[in-house]
Amino acid sequence: MLRAIYDWVDERLDITPIWRDVADHEVPEHVNPAHHFSAFIYCFGGLTFFVVLIQILSGMFLAMYYVPDIINANESVKYLQDEVAMGAIVRGMHHWGASVAIVMLFLHTMRVFFTGSYKNPRELNWVVGVLIFFVMLGLGLTGYLLPWDNKAYFATKVTIEIVNSVPFIGEYIGLLLQGGDIVGAQTIARFFAIHVFFLPAALLGLLGAHFIIIRRQGISGPL
Repeated sequence: MLRAIYDWVDERLDITPIWRDVADHEVPEHVNPAHHFSAFIYCFGGLTFFVVLIQILSGMFLAMYYVPDIINANESVKYLQDEVAMGAIVRGMHHWGASVAIVMLFLHTMRVFFTGSYKNPRELNWVVGVLIFFVMLGLGLTGYLLPWDNKAYFATKVTIEIVNSVPFIGEYIGLLLQGGDIVGAQTIARFFAIHVFFLPAALLGLLGAHFIIIRRQGISGPL
């Protein structure tokens, strides 16, 4: 069945050359675990991408039940957790996946740094990777408020106070995030929009640029 669908699409769009270009790409010998034990450190990037995919898919599921307002936000999370089939599992995957993604991204960044993979001609990809790191931190920060419980509320207040302390522009950024004089309805609406629309769009764009550059330049050599 799948083969028939593939052949039908391939007949009209000629996708086989594109697929072969992606799937048949050779990788250097030093990233093959069969030849080098240290090759496992080159897996952190792929593992990070895998966790990000899980975050996207689980987040799409959560968004179908979440209500981003101060009256219903916490109740919608409780309903998802207690009433929806597999809801607790998916929410747990999303919750813990956020931490795992940051850890894996940190390990990947350390691998790139200590193997000198950020040097010429890969400086631009290093900059893109650092931007991805900050976007991931932003996703973790904005997602923390959404359950709208006491821990999320006071943690967000502390975060906005820290932002306000930044010289010159901190007050304006804090007002943009908070949306008013207090952490309330405007805050949760803005954090939800940033978490679900703005930052994921930025992340997908940066990931696309990251993969294109890797494909053009290839995987960096050994230490």
